[in-house]
Amino acid sequence: MRLARREFLQSAGAALGALALPSVSSGTGPLAPSPAGGSICTALPALPAGASPIELVAGVCRQRIRATGPETPVWAFNGTAPGPTLRFRQGDTADILVRNALPQVTTVHWHGLRVPNAMDGVPHVTQPPIAPGGTFGYRYRVEDAGTYWYHPHQSSFEQVPRGLFGMLVVEERKPLPVDREVLWVLADCKLADDNRQVEDFGRILDFGTEGRHGNVITLNGTAAGPHRRLELRPGERVRLRLLNAASARAFLVEFTGHAPWIVSYDGQPVRPHPVPDGRLLLGAGQRTDLVIDGTGAAGRSFAVRDHRRGGFDIATIAYGGKPVRPKVLSRPAAIAPNRHAEPDLGRATDHYLVFEGGVKGAPAIGKVDGKALDIEEIMARHGLAWTMNYTAQHEHAMMHEPLFRMRKGEHVTVKMINNTDFEHPMHLHGHFFRVLALNDVATRLREWRDTVMIDPRGSCDIAFVAENVGEWMFHCHILDHAAGGMMGTVVVEG
Repeated sequence: MRLARREFLQSAGAALGALALPSVSSGTGPLAPSPAGGSICTALPALPAGASPIELVAGVCRQRIRATGPETPVWAFNGTAPGPTLRFRQGDTADILVRNALPQVTTVHWHGLRVPNAMDGVPHVTQPPIAPGGTFGYRYRVEDAGTYWYHPHQSSFEQVPRGLFGMLVVEERKPLPVDREVLWVLADCKLADDNRQVEDFGRILDFGTEGRHGNVITLNGTAAGPHRRLELRPGERVRLRLLNAASARAFLVEFTGHAPWIVSYDGQPVRPHPVPDGRLLLGAGQRTDLVIDGTGAAGRSFAVRDHRRGGFDIATIAYGGKPVRPKVLSRPAAIAPNRHAEPDLGRATDHYLVFEGGVKGAPAIGKVDGKALDIEEIMARHGLAWTMNYTAQHEHAMMHEPLFRMRKGEHVTVKMINNTDFEHPMHLHGHFFRVLALNDVATRLREWRDTVMIDPRGSCDIAFVAENVGEWMFHCHILDHAAGGMMGTVVVEG
């Protein structure tokens, strides 16, 4: 039955690839370099509204990432990394044609969107990979407002850090009242002295440790630093949509001199509240929407600082111009929530998910292809480094044995136990979940998320209703970890 489904997907993909759909101009070219002291764009390049189908071309181009030296060869959508922002209104139908102009196969996953399983963009699970020169059509209704993103799910540990990612925004039916909206995409890349990307993707050392980190942090596609400026007027209120598109790096962001309000996590509204302890943890794949009020006077400037790995100034908030209003506004209004079925913990099915392995971890025994091996043998023989429930699986193996099987409408809890020395941002496709507890301490907001950070030697409790039928990936969004064994599926049966 499973092989027949694969064959059906392959034939369907071939049929889609044969369609001669009309080309749609993106209106974007290579991202213009940001001059030293130049302002950060208030919006990333966007595709024209109403274009159908939207065309995304994954290809090879060059982009100025560092201010000096040659441009950097990157892989990008429509000639810019990050790719163009896809913007929809809640309830729209997305109609997107992806063309593959890369030297290897690819797909596109719509991170956070509750799409039909066939549109999820996972190779060998929901669709065949898109061959070089081929196309694939994605069509789905955009049900949830919020901040999301898109990226490949094929060899993502290589394709994402090469530059293949972009933001996707779904506007609320009643937008949050602000003066302006700003989009920031944080990422990193590893560049040599000549600004070429270092070609060391797929190392077992990265798979089994903290993942591959770049030596250049980027903001909207070019090198971050104090020269990157967010220019505010006194009293101005800005909505900042913040995405961490790095393949492994987490950020701990402080807006010095400011007290931003958090209004959503992973696109899902929360009661507006200040950033806990003034520093925002943003794991790989996560998004947070902030409301920032211009509390500074004209001529003042403040650092936006990442406190991870010794500290780094990402950008500068600089004040100028006439005040927008005489005094700072109070707490922003809450955004209307998306529809989620509330899990009933009293009748939920309980599951456990245990992570082990890593090059610094205690010896672990796991199964690969049905054979029990210790972690050293798993690394040596299979290039894998992690186990989930004592099994290590290759990225997008044709015959994944699901971690769990659930019935449609079933109420579910999952306790994730991290028996490793590394943090893991765990991402579930096709669903949002309530975060009930972190390290056995109940969360204050019980927020809805699709990606949750789990501390080294920590734990996390989540709950959701299995509403979306299909086979869904459940994996670490440190993409080297996913490729190194922390990649599984859960099945929701209709």
